[in-house]
Amino acid sequence: MDVRGTVAPGFEAVRDAFVRNFEQRGERGAAVALYHHGRKVVDLWAGTRDVDGTEPWAVDTVQIVRSAGKGVAAAVPLLLHQRGQVDLDAPVGTYWPEFKANGKERVLVRHLLAHRAGLAALDRALTPQEAADGTTGAAAVAAQRPQWEPGTDHGYHAQTYSWLVGELVRRVTGRTIGRWVAEEIARPLGLDFWFGLPADESHRIGRIGPVAPPPAEGSGALRVRPKRSVVDAYADPASLTRRAFGAIDPFPDENAPDYRAAELPASNGVATARGLARCYAAMIGQVDGERLFAPATLTLARTEESAGPDRVLVVSTRFGLGYMLHGPAAPLLGPGSFGHPGRGGSLGFADPETGIALGYVTNGLQKGVTADPRAQALVRAVRSAL
Repeated sequence: MDVRGTVAPGFEAVRDAFVRNFEQRGERGAAVALYHHGRKVVDLWAGTRDVDGTEPWAVDTVQIVRSAGKGVAAAVPLLLHQRGQVDLDAPVGTYWPEFKANGKERVLVRHLLAHRAGLAALDRALTPQEAADGTTGAAAVAAQRPQWEPGTDHGYHAQTYSWLVGELVRRVTGRTIGRWVAEEIARPLGLDFWFGLPADESHRIGRIGPVAPPPAEGSGALRVRPKRSVVDAYADPASLTRRAFGAIDPFPDENAPDYRAAELPASNGVATARGLARCYAAMIGQVDGERLFAPATLTLARTEESAGPDRVLVVSTRFGLGYMLHGPAAPLLGPGSFGHPGRGGSLGFADPETGIALGYVTNGLQKGVTADPRAQALVRAVRSAL
């Protein structure tokens, strides 16, 4: 395997795990980056740019990271709160009056971020064109009646998170979330990260697609048969699980230029691994003089807001304000870690106690939502290096 990039002394285990992902865990093309106390210590890439191609992954290759982008999206309302522009305990309708319809007057901003708004699904799924047009999705969630009493329970807002958080940001700032991230996060930090891939960057993106999971023997990861309740939830078209993930129907062509150009922060962020890692590094400390979160904001991001059986994912999950927290469903580095995986593989997270920030991007999408075996192998290697 021709692995390109650099590894600082002491972090060679991460390179070894990265290589084994190709040899044993079905990897096609991927990149991993790691920051330690604001210093980049791992920056590796290998394989092919396209999941079904032969052109090598380049130093500047970017990929759609699916829900791993939710962690960057969540930073926006938290930073607006840090700047005094958003009250996390205010009703969403304070900023977005139309949102009050159908029993949502008491939905708070923090409920949106912690997946407690009760708006995990839509009564009518949106077409890919409606989902991406910038207006229909916001109108749909504003009109939607909650699936449970907001604030009383949690369930992963797999797709609706795009329009809930995106429209809140637009109402408060007058800018789309993609523009806000570009101007206030990506540009100051020098990140390769977008919600809405610009046309002049489209030559850098690779094709993503499904790949078979590795065989159990020799995979290096524990293979656990899903609980029957989980299998049933994903198989039942009427379940909240299927409806939440199917809020866009038919499922979009994620490799289509118009989908990549849309701003769907729940699902279509585009990034390099180093872009994800550098963003998380700036959440927990300074990176080349830039820092995103003040200490109080960092505490908010990783303080538990939701925990227990997830109405959508069925298994038990833990969320802070916009971030998945370390636990059995989403193992990260340690109890204080916070971040977000992307369905199929990608991962971004930070661990303030160790000063670690990791970004992992892949074009080969394996089954699973929160604990991809390739990403977990990299996390274990980081742990062994500390």
